Amino acid sequence: MSNNKFIDIHKARVHNLKNVSIKIPKNTITVVTGPSGSGKSSLAFDTIYVEGQRRYIESLSSYARQFLGQYQPPEVESITGLSPAIAIDQKSSSRNPRSTVGTITEIYDYMRVLFARAGTLYDPTSGKEIRRYTPTQIVRELLKNPEKTKLHIMAPIISGKKVSLKTEITKYQTMGFVRAYIDGEVIPLDDAPAKADSFDIVIDRVLLKDGIEKRLTDSVEHALKLSNGIVNILVGDDEVLSFSEKNISPTTGEIYPDLEPRLFSFNSPLGACDTCNGIGQKKDFELNLMITDENISILDGAIKPLSKKNSFLFKMVQSIANTEKVDLSKPLKSLPKSFTKILFEGSKKEYKYKFSSDSSYYEFSKSFPGITSWFERKYLESTSEKVRKDLEEFMNIKKCSSCNGLRLNEIALSTRILKKNIMDLSEMDIQSAYDFFKSVSLKGEKKVIAEKLLKEIENRLLFLINVGLDYLTINRSASTLSGGESQRIRLATQIGSALSGVLYVLDEPSIGLHQRDNDRLIETLKSLRDLGNTVLVVEHDEDTMREADYIIDIGPGAGVHGGEIVAEGNLDQILKNKKSITAKFLSGELGIEIPSERKSFKNFIELKKAKHNNLKEVSIKLPLGGLVCITGVSGSGKSSLVHEVLVPAIKTNIVKTNRSLYRRSNYHSIIGTDHLKSIIELDQSPIGRTPNSNPATYSGLFDEVRKLYAQTSESQVRGYKQGRFSFNVKGGRCEECEGNGVKKIEMHFLPDVYITCSECQGSRYNNETLSVLYKGKNIADILNMSIEEASEFFQNHKKMNRILSTMVSVGLGYIKLGQSATTLSGGEAQRLKLSKELSKTTKGHCLYVLDEPTTGLHFQDIKILLEAVHSLVDQGHSVLIIEHNLDVIKTADYIIDLGPEGGTKGGQIIAEGTPEQVAKTKGSYTGKYLKRLL
Repeated sequence: MSNNKFIDIHKARVHNLKNVSIKIPKNTITVVTGPSGSGKSSLAFDTIYVEGQRRYIESLSSYARQFLGQYQPPEVESITGLSPAIAIDQKSSSRNPRSTVGTITEIYDYMRVLFARAGTLYDPTSGKEIRRYTPTQIVRELLKNPEKTKLHIMAPIISGKKVSLKTEITKYQTMGFVRAYIDGEVIPLDDAPAKADSFDIVIDRVLLKDGIEKRLTDSVEHALKLSNGIVNILVGDDEVLSFSEKNISPTTGEIYPDLEPRLFSFNSPLGACDTCNGIGQKKDFELNLMITDENISILDGAIKPLSKKNSFLFKMVQSIANTEKVDLSKPLKSLPKSFTKILFEGSKKEYKYKFSSDSSYYEFSKSFPGITSWFERKYLESTSEKVRKDLEEFMNIKKCSSCNGLRLNEIALSTRILKKNIMDLSEMDIQSAYDFFKSVSLKGEKKVIAEKLLKEIENRLLFLINVGLDYLTINRSASTLSGGESQRIRLATQIGSALSGVLYVLDEPSIGLHQRDNDRLIETLKSLRDLGNTVLVVEHDEDTMREADYIIDIGPGAGVHGGEIVAEGNLDQILKNKKSITAKFLSGELGIEIPSERKSFKNFIELKKAKHNNLKEVSIKLPLGGLVCITGVSGSGKSSLVHEVLVPAIKTNIVKTNRSLYRRSNYHSIIGTDHLKSIIELDQSPIGRTPNSNPATYSGLFDEVRKLYAQTSESQVRGYKQGRFSFNVKGGRCEECEGNGVKKIEMHFLPDVYITCSECQGSRYNNETLSVLYKGKNIADILNMSIEEASEFFQNHKKMNRILSTMVSVGLGYIKLGQSATTLSGGEAQRLKLSKELSKTTKGHCLYVLDEPTTGLHFQDIKILLEAVHSLVDQGHSVLIIEHNLDVIKTADYIIDLGPEGGTKGGQIIAEGTPEQVAKTKGSYTGKYLKRLL
């Protein structure tokens, strides 16, 4: 086997890989599959991609290397045949809050150049076209007049205001001029009146004839120079034509800036709206959104932000109330006006504060800024997305009145191509924008200038359409994109770069895609391959496997039970492999069963006329007591319906005091929420923002573990309490790394480097703490166990075993207890939240809301997950899932299908009912694909 045809990996031992050796054929689409945690990413990303990157960086000069960061060589004996590698994973494309789909893909950058070079500026006041001319263009216009036409070339000196002409005339007589055009007639300067409304100096008088072009050009240039860029031409005796080298308003005479790309950027002071600085909206805290009910007391929750009794702010308010002798147990509306004024607006008076909050003691004196100012400052200074989102509940977000939310100033918005300004186009979805740019037809010089720009824009838009993102708008904020959308945008960008000889490593590009759009994605991957690239895809999607050239199945299980090659080869070879679970699902030997009967429903929640983003006054009847799936193509409005309208509406009505918190502007009414006791959202947001959060701390298991270690005889002798075994507090932790296990080395203009702490070797604790053992294991050993190992280790501890066995039941047995929250995928975080709920004994009827829980799951894991979900239903709860995976959808009791398309063409209910009923509905893409399975 020639190395030119294969990437040859010999004895890879990264993470759980067990001396894996494999040859991956080049210029193919190779799918790496297997159960979650089996070692797919360890092979594809941590071994192959990292080594490809490392070698590429090492080939550069030492000067260039210092800017790119260093990769540690992966634990592998040898890799040959590697190409330069590019990873396209699911990390969000941009952390910049101003980034949009258009800026990430450079489409908006090309549009800015297009508008600057080929756009037409219209006067913001009159709407008339503003044209600027070069001297040559002016002469060309004048020569269109018939021969022997008499022309006066004139430089305007003043216009539109009565002024004394004496000094002006003297000045121009000195310069040798003899005639002027004053208030509508050509007269000698000697005969000029004392005052005038308009006054032009006549530069030249010519008769149009052959050979006059040179003189005409000189005179026009002279006039432009004299009058700062404007020339007036008297044609015959009465018609005056005006030309300018600048963008001058024909009505006000105001000079507008030149059209340049910066003018169309809301990140540039030249283009941004002056009122909102290019943000497009204004956010203000509003008291009526903070006050839940003024008939109850502050202690009973009349002011929502003061409902946490142990918060710093509440304690300050309590101190002020004591000083002002105000009783906080009285209804809010009956409190003295002077006190509520201090509460909301603040006071310059100094107050003395003494209190404990969150286990810390405070004693200080200062004035009180008022709740509104307190939150304004907190909102501006906070870096936490969650804190800012929570605070936005109390804010009224209005469109900027000047730019109407379009972020650009009036000059940029008055520049158009075919009657559309740049923001009209940015608000279009990708498909509509593509259709518009295809139809653009310009004339003359503009046509030549625009040709290449239009081609670039069209190509980039087409690539996005081909990866199933036709429903996104160009100005969609990057921060609102899902991991799958971000990944597909970067995939489209790579195809646009048309590189060949590259190794592309992708992480589940099918996430968030409806089955209908999957085919287009697969075609995109094929076109990457056909350019001469090797495409390595970590994927669980059946269609992608069936279309791949080569499949590598890793397993057989997860974590310590994985890390081996179970099967490899083309589809036929895989299907013949008796050891492969993947093969059993692909061949139909194993599968996810369709329930023998669907549940019938007595109770419903009815939501009327939901309108948010692209939802078109949608009304739904949500059955309770079963599994309901919300389906539809990408961008059809599923998340808008569930997360932006339905969930907030239910929360408002379950928690009565929350009533004014959620504005009812995006729906008409909701009934039936009295059937529910609570609602729990299990989304894919991280379980913690810092490396100190992990499955053990999140699930509450670590409290039990620390309690157990504090009860050992060794701890009793030494007087160690529970806190001794926390890596977050002084005493038991390693002080060298402050309990982090790693030390951050700041590299100034280079990325920070994290190295394992040399003092504790990454264990996070000091030697004294580590010497306390339980069943021969110290506390660091416990954190290093997989959930599955810990489940066996603690099987005799009822509470711990319940928490751990639930995590195993949702397919998380392979994850380490101490694994940092920041390294968990969205799907893993969501399943952790699900396991936490399953381990509780929830009282009353609860509605659980999940968003694509199958993300990152193998067929076998989906089967396990569905058992967990159905067990919630069996306990008498309701489960609502947004999902594209047909194996989940076919097991639902009820489906609500949105569409028909994404973006502006979506937002309607296309079908609803049991999977069998939806499968019979014409026009439903979900129904079409379900039909094949049922």
